[in-house]
Order: sequence, then C-alpha cells, then structure tokens
Amino acid sequence: MPDQDWPSEALLVLGAADVLAALDNREDAVIDAVEDAYLLHRAGRTDLPHSSFLRFGDGRPDRIIALPGRIDDDSPVAGIKWIASFPGNVQRGMARASALLILNSTETGRPTAVIESSIISAQRTAASAALAARELHAIDGETTLGLIGCGLINFEIVRFVLSVAPRIDTVLLYDLVPARAETFATRVQQELGSGKGRRPLTCRLVADAHAVFAGARLVSLATVASTPHLDDLDWSPEHTVLHVSLRDLSPRLILAADNVTDDIDHVLRANTSLHLTEQAAGNRAFVRGTLADVLAGAAPRRSGGRPLVFSPFGLGILDLALARLVVTHARANGTGVRVADFLPAFTG
Repeated sequence: MPDQDWPSEALLVLGAADVLAALDNREDAVIDAVEDAYLLHRAGRTDLPHSSFLRFGDGRPDRIIALPGRIDDDSPVAGIKWIASFPGNVQRGMARASALLILNSTETGRPTAVIESSIISAQRTAASAALAARELHAIDGETTLGLIGCGLINFEIVRFVLSVAPRIDTVLLYDLVPARAETFATRVQQELGSGKGRRPLTCRLVADAHAVFAGARLVSLATVASTPHLDDLDWSPEHTVLHVSLRDLSPRLILAADNVTDDIDHVLRANTSLHLTEQAAGNRAFVRGTLADVLAGAAPRRSGGRPLVFSPFGLGILDLALARLVVTHARANGTGVRVADFLPAFTG
C-alpha cells in the first residue's frame, strides 16, 4: 500500500527482504550515500556521539554496540543502530552479527521506522572500503584483490570493490579455516563471477597473510581478531590496506604506514590497532587525516612513500544514510509493515 494511504504517525517496520529489495544492485547509489555522509560530517553537519559497547565479561568476545547519530541536510535523519557481534554464532550455523536500526523524527522525536540493519551495516562497511579503494589506490589498473578473512563483510567488499574496479579478475583468499575460504570462493564465483561487463573472476586460495600481500597490492582485512596478529609484512608503497576489522595490525606496522581513517577521535579508542599505537607512541601524529579530507581535496591521496592503511571505525551516520535510502524505497513501493497504533494515544 502506498505511503500516502497510511497515517503519518504510523511506525514503519522493515525486515531483511524489504532492505534487500531497496539496496539490491544499487552499489553506486550506496557508495554515493556514504560519500555524501562523510562530506557532511567533515562540514560539521552531523552529530555523532561515541559508540557504546555492552560486553559480557569472563573474557567473552561477544558485544553489542549502540551507534547513535544525526545528519542535518535537506532530508534530516536521526536514529541509532544496535548491533550485536557474537563470533560463536558461526559455529551455531548463524550469522556473527545481528542488528536493528531505529529512526526518529527530527521534529517530534517520535520513532518512525524500525529496520533490520545487519544488511545495512555490511553494505555501508563495504561501500566505505570501496570508496577508499577508489580514492586512495591506483584502482584503474588494478587486477587483483586480496582478502584476509572469508566472512560476510569481505564478501560484500568484493562486490562493492568490483563496482569501482571492473578490471579486477583475481581474488586471493586466506582464512584461518580453509574450508571457509573454499565455501567463500564458491559463493563468489556463483554470485559475482561474471556480469556487468567485467572480466571472468578467478578465486585462488593462498597459505597465509604473507602470500596475500605478495600477490595483491589492494588487500582487505575483515576478521574477528580482537588483538593484533600481523607484525611483519612484506609490503610496499604501492599497497593499500582496507583495515576494516581494525585490530589486525601491530603498532609497528601502523607506525610504518600512511594512515587514513574516517574519524580520528572515534578510531583512537576501544583498543583498535590505532588506539594501541597512540598508547605506545604517546601521540596521534601517525594518523594523517580522514578519507573525507581526500574527498574534499584538502589532502593528497597518498603521502610519504609508504603503504597506505585505511582504518574506518564505522560511523553511525553511514547506517543512517543507507536507512534513508531504504525507507524512501519502502514508501515509494508500499513495502514493509505499518503499525498505526504502536504509540499510546495522547491524553493531554
């Protein structure tokens, strides 16, 4: 039913199928939304409190993170993402991450939408990585993408990087669990192996992280590591590392790199590799700037003749930017469920 036939105060509930319908085959639009959000953030037209982490003690890796935010532009949006990361779910036959996102009216504060958000979260992460690859790497001539970690995030990164680098024809894969890499390769071949004018895609499993860096100049790290596990890499100034999982590289490697992030204050916390490096170095001068600085023309693509590491903390405003795309599609196509009586009646 079209949106105009529903009460304006109705709560819109959108599940996974609704989100997929809104974002399917729209990589360019998603990347554009992420780019716009970054530039608005740089211009001071966002509100982005620090994320809050709920942990479960006893050394468990599980956590639930709250990411509130607000974008102030011609179509203002505000809300919060509540995303759980339980690595043990993979052994249970479940996805590691689950999430929902709540949007609120910027005029009344009343909730306007509840949206399944693990898909949004994965796509905004991948779009951010692809945008960084496009802007920071010599992408026009790139033919190989290296992956460390063969989960959902790196699958989405393959899809989004292919949209900005159509000459890529080889993907190098490494995962601690070889069977996971094999399954990943099969899925990539089946779903992303051809089409859209691209070359046929070949997936090749390699023995370790060193082999990934030896064979690829563009490398994406998307693991569940909680502490740095890479301290010695044979890399060069031509390498670009999409350090999506944030905790893979040792401070020694970070100090040897040209470091770009999405928000310096946000990424230098929560024991990320950059946070550990700040603690070791006693300063944050090793972070050159943000991707938005490059997008705005205020900083060069690369600096210092060193490998470039892009470490995106993952900003809640990116989830809001994609949620806005999803809600716009739902309203135009009458998808989702409207709950007209979700809020109590006003009694004065």
